[in-house]
Parts: sequence; structure tokens; C-alpha cells
Amino acid sequence: MDYSLQSAYVTGLDQDILEYVARGMENPDEERFNELALRSFELHYHTVEPYRRYCQDKGAKPGQIARWEEIPAVPSLAFKKFVMTSFPPERAEHAYFTSGTTDPLNKGKIMRDKGGVELINAANGLLTREYVFPDFERMRMLLMVPSPKMAPGMGMAVGLDVVRRMFGTPESEYLITPLGLNLELLLSSLLEAEKTGTPLVIVGSTAGFVYFLKACERDGIRFRMPAGSRLCDGGGYLDQFGECSREEFYLKTREILGIEEHHCVNVLGMGEISTNFFDNVLKDHLAGKPLRRFKVVPPWTRTQVVDVESFEPVEKGRPGLLRHYDLINRSMVLAVQTDNIGFEVEEGFEIIGRWKKNSSELEAEAIKNSHGGKVMTQLVEFLLKRNLKKVGTVYRKIAGRR
Repeated sequence: MDYSLQSAYVTGLDQDILEYVARGMENPDEERFNELALRSFELHYHTVEPYRRYCQDKGAKPGQIARWEEIPAVPSLAFKKFVMTSFPPERAEHAYFTSGTTDPLNKGKIMRDKGGVELINAANGLLTREYVFPDFERMRMLLMVPSPKMAPGMGMAVGLDVVRRMFGTPESEYLITPLGLNLELLLSSLLEAEKTGTPLVIVGSTAGFVYFLKACERDGIRFRMPAGSRLCDGGGYLDQFGECSREEFYLKTREILGIEEHHCVNVLGMGEISTNFFDNVLKDHLAGKPLRRFKVVPPWTRTQVVDVESFEPVEKGRPGLLRHYDLINRSMVLAVQTDNIGFEVEEGFEIIGRWKKNSSELEAEAIKNSHGGKVMTQLVEFLLKRNLKKVGTVYRKIAGRR
């Protein structure tokens, strides 16, 4: 069998996965998922050398397993030790590093070829429409991140640029520049939205929002964003959202920005996994459902919660390690065993921390800023904290001109 990048096997697999994604979120076909997962496993077994050795150690081989649950899940640590690609690395269209939150000096290498980029854009584009923009074709975006031109090696910057082009209006802008946070642009945009009544979406890391909200609280600044405005944050998926609790975070978004909790969508993104996992709250609110927050598992993925010692699935509601099977991860490997701790709920899962292997404790501090890349996290923290010291001065200056 020819498993090269341009082979009929790979192009056919990509096309079939795209068609499966295009079916949308309803009525997932378990038999079809299983077929595509086994085909993906065959490809990865024969093209990703470190993964093949791992599977051989586990006694797993294509043709000898019948269910996706039997496919060995490679530990996320493997991405730090090896190049885990199903294609020649020189053919990569995406190439960047993971956050390195557990070990900043040992980051994972993430690469995707052209077909893999098409898969990730199709899948995450559909999810973004479904869970962030179910009621708007386009909105003005304020992106509290650098542009891909400024940070080409940052997965969050690359991904959000696709989101901006798909769903943003021409007035959408990046707020992080080489000189720091463009505080005047941020504040004037929020005041303009108040005046015109045109809703907008603010996107960025949870930590960045925490710093901004606390600076506004300190200086007595309040906004009332128009109805329909929303906040989309990545990285604060712990009980502690950076420097405040989850409850405090949503309280501050309501008091400082006038954005209710059901219009605050948290996103779990991991470099080792191609699919993003979105909160359900905005879509459910628009459907008249009560507030009950969890991460949605789209039909082209499966998430298991496994015991931290036996790695066997645990019962629903019990905490364990999250294991993801992602058809969109064709460029790398289908099955990834993370060291994130979470639990399963009826319609999805929630994440609550990271397993700290040497002490059997949750390492909250290590992942509070995990979405985006360690260098970028440090840069954003520095630029935000420095510039936000003058939020009150800049606000009064802008307000005085109006």
C-alpha cells in the first residue's frame, strides 16, 4: 500500500473525513467513525515511526483490531521528544510549538501538511459557527492576540486569523502590537460599540481578560456592551481562571463589560489535537436551555476519561485523564493521551486541571495560560500588565474627546 502524501490512500481518507465533517453536529454515524478511525490508524502506523514502535510495544497492529477504542493513544509527551507527522516534515504548511507549560524548555513540535490544514479549517470553522456565531454571519472582532505576521509560530495567532477571515467584519483588528497592547484602540472600540449599539466579539486568552477586567475594576471603568456582544477566551479551563475563580471571572465580565455568562464561550485548544472543544452555553442559551456549561465533543472526535494509574475508562462523572481520538489529526496521530484531568458529563466533558505526575496533584498554575504558547504567554502578560497600568488615564483621555 502506498501511504505517501499524494497517494490515493491519503487523498481519499482526507476527502472522506471532510465529507463526514460536512454532515454537521447531528446524528453521528458510529460505524463510519470507526471505519475512518481504523483507516487513520493504518496510515499513522505505517508513516509515523515513533508511533509504530509504540504500537508494537502495545501489541497493536492494523488488521488486528476492530474498534477505535483499541487504537493506542500516544502520550502528549511524545510530541516533545519526536516529530510526529504522517508526512515529510519539509512539506509542512503549519509549523509551530505547543505551549510548553509543563516544561518550558521542552516544547512539542506541531506540523500539518496542506491536507491537514484543510481539515482543521473545515472542522474548527464549523464549530466556531455553531458555538460562537450561531446568530451572526459576521461580527467586528477585537483580537487580544498578536497577528500571525508578528507571531508566525503561535498556533493561536494562526488559527484566529482564519476565524477573523471567516467571521470578522473589515473593522476587526488585532490589539497586541510590537509596542504592546493597543489600549486606546481597545477602549475606543468598546465606547464606540456602546454608542452605536453594534455588538462585537472580544477574543483572547483568559489570562489577558483577567488582567484587563481587574485593571478596569481598579480604575472604576465600566462598559455596557450592546446586546449580542460576546467574549471568547482560551486557556482558562480550570477552577482557577488565571488569577481569579471561574465564578469571579463571569461576574467581572458582567459587571465590567455588561456581557452575561451565557455569552462567554471558553475554548479548549491543544497543539497535539487539531479539533477545538467549545463550550455549549451560547448555543444552548439561544435555544432557550438553562445554563449548564460543558465542552462539546463533535462527531469526528471521541473523548474518554481514563484512570490515572490503570488507564482504563472510568465511570461517568468520575475525574480522570482525558484521552482524545480526533479524525482531523490526520497530519499527526489519531489518538492522544493527555495529562489533563477532567470528567465526562451526559453530552460532553469538562476539564479541571493537569495531572502532576511526581506528586499526584493537579498542577493548576502550570496550565492557567496554556492556550497559545509559552513565549507568547509571557509576552502577552508583560505587555498587558505594563500597558494596563494606565487604563484609567487612557480611558479619561478618550472619554474627554467625545
